[in-house]
Amino acid sequence: MVATIEVLDALKSIGLNLYERKIFVALLAKGVATAAEVSEIATVPRSRSYDVLESLVEKGFIVFQASKPIKYMALAPKDALDRMQQNVMKRQAEIIERIEKLKLSPVIKEMEKIYKDGLNMVEPADMTGTLKGTSTIDRQMQSIFKSAKKSINIVTTEQGFNMLYNRHYRILKKIGKSGVKLRIAAPFILGSEAAKSFADIAELRNIKSASGRLLTVDDEHVLMALTDDKKVHETQDTIFWANSPHVVSNIAQPLFKQIWDSGSVVKKAN
Repeated sequence: MVATIEVLDALKSIGLNLYERKIFVALLAKGVATAAEVSEIATVPRSRSYDVLESLVEKGFIVFQASKPIKYMALAPKDALDRMQQNVMKRQAEIIERIEKLKLSPVIKEMEKIYKDGLNMVEPADMTGTLKGTSTIDRQMQSIFKSAKKSINIVTTEQGFNMLYNRHYRILKKIGKSGVKLRIAAPFILGSEAAKSFADIAELRNIKSASGRLLTVDDEHVLMALTDDKKVHETQDTIFWANSPHVVSNIAQPLFKQIWDSGSVVKKAN
């Protein structure tokens, strides 16, 4: 039986490469086979089949029989997926544990020193770039938010305001409690959950409309959207980022002030 494209695509979506997918499906159809047999059935180079079979054993999709020659057998698909899930969760837990240990170890201080020393050698022009895709942008925003010591100023669209609430409210609330001044200007619905929640942790200004998005952190970082979030898919959303006190003080902050002053004050609910 020849595997459908849907089957091969589904296996690809969980991390199996082309040879792994072809060999696993071949073993499902064959039942038990030697490396030479499965290589021929799956049309995979024999020189590669041994590595692929070993990888599938490690991932929990197949088992081998200690015979001469060694034979391989595929597990039932649901059993294979359960084993892979357990292996992934185990590896993830181990990695998380190592990360936590590293964060608490003396090594992290050495790494931070290397990073700070390295920054001193970087030219301002190198501390800029464009970021594409909502997930990438969100990670950069969170990283910059965490670096805030004095202030975070945000101008965003109505859609951006809601996304800011859904994806970053928790970290902004934590930062606000640490003493960082938060100011957000956006068009939003008064009385909405997002508006009421942000009013508790930040100064809010309701502006009539906004087609652009601008973010500054302290006197250093600026993020400016290069795309309209109403017209592009989130995978195509693009922003410009710079670590530039010059751009922040001479361009971003005056622009933010102009927009901020045009908005109506939103008072914190009693």
